[in-house]
Amino acid sequence: MPKEITIASNRKASFEYELVERLVAGMSLLGTEVKSLRSGNVSFADAYCTIDHRGLLLRNLNIPIYKEGTIYNHEPLRVRSLLVTKLELKKLERKVKEKGLTIVPTRLFFGERGFAKIEIALARGKKSFDKRETIKQKDLQKQINRNEY
Repeated sequence: MPKEITIASNRKASFEYELVERLVAGMSLLGTEVKSLRSGNVSFADAYCTIDHRGLLLRNLNIPIYKEGTIYNHEPLRVRSLLVTKLELKKLERKVKEKGLTIVPTRLFFGERGFAKIEIALARGKKSFDKRETIKQKDLQKQINRNEY
């Protein structure tokens, strides 16, 4: 059995934010959501995480309706609970409050045992000049790769 199967990654997050620290969390999903994920349908547009009395919540992750589902199909943009330990949750909460960081999802994958996992990151927003610098670095890397071949 393969180690990890990546379903989707949030490439926009690394462009919009400076990713400070990464963490892997489990997801509380319904059956039709898992089937939809296995077919590769997911959209990270405007997805973010919040912390409240219920724990760590994932908002605005769009998992489309499963086509072969019945009346028990899921809501595409429902709030999903992320599974982290109390220690990790307190650590995240403290860093978000103190340093003004935000929590963004970066990658969605199936782990070794077949469970859906999500990689989240503590992130700090980039300014426009930081984004231009990122674009310059990507262009330089492309030129280097072209010259090597």
